Amino acid sequence: MTTRKLSKLNIFSFSGIQMRTFHITWLTFFVCFFGWFGIAPLMPIIREDLHLTKPQIGNAIIAAVSMTVFARLLIGRLCDTIGPRLTYTGLLLIGAIPVMGIGLSHSYESFLWFRLAIGVIGASFVITQFHTSAMFADNIKGTANAVAGGWGNLGGGVTNMVMPLILAGFVGLGYTNPEAWRLAMVVPGVMLLIMAFVYYRYTKDTPEGNYSEIERTKSADSNPVSFAQAAADWRVWALFLAYGACFGIEITFDGVAALYFTDTFKLDLATAGLLAGVFGFMNLFARAVGGIVADKVGAKYGMRGKGLLLAGVLLLEGLGIMLFSQTGSLAIAVVAMLGFAMFLKMANGATYAIVPFVNKRAVGVVSGIVGAGGNVGGVLAGFLFKSESISYEQAFLYIGMAVAVVAIVVVGTRFDKKVAIEPIAVPEVA
Repeated sequence: MTTRKLSKLNIFSFSGIQMRTFHITWLTFFVCFFGWFGIAPLMPIIREDLHLTKPQIGNAIIAAVSMTVFARLLIGRLCDTIGPRLTYTGLLLIGAIPVMGIGLSHSYESFLWFRLAIGVIGASFVITQFHTSAMFADNIKGTANAVAGGWGNLGGGVTNMVMPLILAGFVGLGYTNPEAWRLAMVVPGVMLLIMAFVYYRYTKDTPEGNYSEIERTKSADSNPVSFAQAAADWRVWALFLAYGACFGIEITFDGVAALYFTDTFKLDLATAGLLAGVFGFMNLFARAVGGIVADKVGAKYGMRGKGLLLAGVLLLEGLGIMLFSQTGSLAIAVVAMLGFAMFLKMANGATYAIVPFVNKRAVGVVSGIVGAGGNVGGVLAGFLFKSESISYEQAFLYIGMAVAVVAIVVVGTRFDKKVAIEPIAVPEVA
């Protein structure tokens, strides 16, 4: 069994600490989505139970992603210092509390505070990308990060499909809707606690072992630089904007899709949740495609090629969102959604195919800043959906325009440092 970073990703392998960690980290991120967005597909019922107005729902959407901005900045630094294993374990234990506690809400104010606290779980993404980067060589980092992130993000789609069924199950046991949505949220809370045990017990910080078990001062790359030093690089902030324009819009859509389809096309909760789930389900392959293509482009055209690829898929995403916003047909809306979802998720993968190479001594910090950008994008988009004077259709139109502008910014950013390819002759895990 090798203790080196793997130069190949064999998704059917569970052997060795590298592949075991890979599978546990994406599965943990998948479960985190149940805690983070489990409430979203239940919002039509919660809106009726708590008598929420459109601005109040908008505030809840913003709260769900705003706390994650700060959490991701902190979590990135913790990954660099105490390691991803302890960081993830602690996050899961803390995050489970508000997920199960939100059922205690009987007013808008208490609901909003719990929704804000739940947003901490969104920082799980940074740990997932950091930990995956630690297990794979440079030539395959983009692919590995994209697959792990995509399969984890898949939880956002499955959540939209499954949580209405869990609620229906409690209703079938004789509970009323107000009781059922509260009990339904206990399920993802318990799942988070289970994954906390699994992560602590079965993963390691690096292929060589946990931070406490290895000497991390043997190379300059193992000495983390300060937050200020890492943040001084404009490329970090270009990626911050890019991730806001793709992942930020993804989590916003996860939060409003069920309501949008319910209100615009008069669908029932289960059907609206199913369509919203299809959007998230594309993470099964779309984000991975972005990472795979980015690795191939990077091998041939370097970081400049990766940057242009990212700009291209962002532009196509923006155009697709604008088309989605202008259709009054359910069939065309679904087709447009599938189109912009493909490019959005490819942009997610392409972004994190660049992140590990910006500053190898600050992978956690850079991952945290860029990841926070995703949530800043979600917060800004949330304000559009909060407004009484802007319809959901107009909000999507403005979002599409903004994404196209970010694509232009990315085109003007030079990601042209050479991609350092580690030796490929690394023995594969037995």
